[in-house]
Order: sequence, then structure tokens, then C-alpha cells
Amino acid sequence: MSKRYMAVAGAAVLALVLAACGSSGDTGSSASPSGSEAPQGTVGVILPDAASSARWETADRKYLQEAFDAAGVEADIQNANGDKAKFSTLCDQFVSAGVSVLLIVNLDSETGAACVQKATAQGIQVIDYDRLTLGGGSSFYVSFDNVAVGTTIGEGLVTCMQDNGKDSGNVVLLNGSPTDNNATLFKQGYEKVIKDAGYTVVEDQAVPDWDNTKAGTIFEQIFTKTDGDFIGVAAANDGLGGAAIAVLDKNGVAGKIPVTGQDATDEGLQRVLLGTQCMTVYKAIKKEADAASQLAIALIQGDTAAADALATGATADSVTGQDVPSVLLVPQGITAETVKDVVADGFTTAENLCVTEDLKAACTEYGVS
Repeated sequence: MSKRYMAVAGAAVLALVLAACGSSGDTGSSASPSGSEAPQGTVGVILPDAASSARWETADRKYLQEAFDAAGVEADIQNANGDKAKFSTLCDQFVSAGVSVLLIVNLDSETGAACVQKATAQGIQVIDYDRLTLGGGSSFYVSFDNVAVGTTIGEGLVTCMQDNGKDSGNVVLLNGSPTDNNATLFKQGYEKVIKDAGYTVVEDQAVPDWDNTKAGTIFEQIFTKTDGDFIGVAAANDGLGGAAIAVLDKNGVAGKIPVTGQDATDEGLQRVLLGTQCMTVYKAIKKEADAASQLAIALIQGDTAAADALATGATADSVTGQDVPSVLLVPQGITAETVKDVVADGFTTAENLCVTEDLKAACTEYGVS
């Protein structure tokens, strides 16, 4: 199907599909087409869920929508809510509607690749956002350097353990979903740092679907199995870190055993301020969203040279053996002393963080205002 045909014959379909998406009962479209003709430069976005991390709805949606609005580009941003069938349905709707560009965060590479292939067969360019779809063949990939994210987690944990006077000992790895390629890359980064520093990985567990409830159960089993004989926990994001800390707290050792995180969520930052979580990783999501929107806009305008110029990196797809043109951003490790940097960047506010007397005291101590 040609884009010319889609622009003329697909107008009614597009309006119906976007209306259907927005009335699904989920957090729906932030922008709707107006008029009787399909808007030029329509972008379809599929976010993965709202449970594994608060970032998808509180940050990514907002920043993507703002960028597209500023460029006058029509965008429909949907959330699959962790449901692979819903993800596939949203993909089918966007492809049938004839969006110009599809930007996806896959739930796993299998369903993600099926979506990419359907879209590209109809001449729709696909951007993998935050997670690479292995075997998909997307046109571009926008994310942070995920091995570097893992390295930052590992370096933070090693520093925290050394600050506790522990230059060797047992460490637990609480990894992200085994179906998420990012989780593999995170682990690659922090496991190397931890082992290179002379620590022993005593337990190494993945958490299906980044599910925080499952993480709590898994970590409780680890704590029982090891009798709490470990000196640090490399948790792959703030949600998993929080689940581990809840178990440590129940056993009276929260704050005594360093635990990491990622995403600089409000909850994670609060735990960092209070000392129960030793660090998190801040990924400036506005920069990620802006990079993805710039790519999408360049593709809509047919400016492939501009798109290629933005993608200065490359990421290997281990399934296809091909390199995917990539925009890879640099993460920042955050400790109590640097929480103020996240606030200064506008990612969150002191009002969101400093909500109890203990947190107000910590915010004053560490200059969060």
C-alpha cells in the first residue's frame, strides 16, 4: 500500500482508529486528528506499561507529546499496559490507519518484531524507543547506552560497599525481565564491574516482566536461601530495588546492605535521600524523547540525511547480525549528594520528594529545593 493511497483513502480509517484507541479506557491519545483528511506526518506511539516504572506515563508520554506538539505533528500515544495482545492490537490499528512513523517500546522481541515487520511491509518506518527489538529490523533505535547504564549501577554499588568497609563478599543480582534486551545489557555492565572489583555473585535472578511483586517474592526466597549472607544487591531498576529493600526492612537490615536502582523515580530518589537505597541512575528522558521525536519528524519530512545525521551510533542486533542506526545517550549515577541535580534538570520537584519530616530533613541536608 503506498503512502499516497493511505493519505487519501485512509482518512476515515485513521479517524476511526484514533478515536477507538482514545476511548479504550486506558490513558489514551494526547492528540486527535482534526478535519476530514488524514493529517500529514501522523506518529503512532506504543508505550509498554505503567507498572514496571512510573517513567512511561509521567515522563515519556509528556515529553514526546510536547515535542510533537511543538513541531505541529499529529501524534497518538497509547500504552499496552503490559499486555502483549493489546500491544499487537495497537500495532495493527496504527498500521491499518497508515501512520507515517511508528515508535514502539516492545514488551518482548517476538511481538515487537512481528509489529515492526507488519509496519515496514506497508512502508511505515519504525523507531525502537528505549528497547531494541531483536530480529525486528527497525529503521532506528533511540535509547541510553544500556551497558553504560549497567556499568554505572555496578560502579555505584561497589562504591557503596567499599564505603561500608567491604572490599570483598557476596553480592546478589536482581535483574530485569529475561525478555527485555535492555535487562541483558544492564546485567552485562554491572556484573562485570562487580566481579572485576573482586566480589562474588552468590545469587543471580531475573524478574519476569519487571514485576515488582514477583521481585519481592524472588528476593525473599534469595534472602532465606542465603540466610542474608550478602553485602550488596545490584537491582536493575528502582522498582526492583524497592522490592528488595522492603524485604531487607522486614529483616531489620534496610540501609545496612547497599541496594541500587535505575530511573530516578520519586520513590527511588526518596530512598536514596533516606539512605535505604545507595544510588539510582538518572536517564534524562526528555533528551531521549526529544531525540526520538526529532528522528520521527525528519522521517515524516522525507529528510533521510537529517535522520542519518542524528543517529551517530550503531547497536548490534544479535538475531539479524545487523547494526541498527542508533542515538545512544549517556546516563548519570545519582547518590544522595546529587539528587538535587535531578530536580535542577526539571525531572521532578522538591515538592514531590520532600513530603515527610524525615525527607524534609534529608532534602535540607542535601540541598534539594
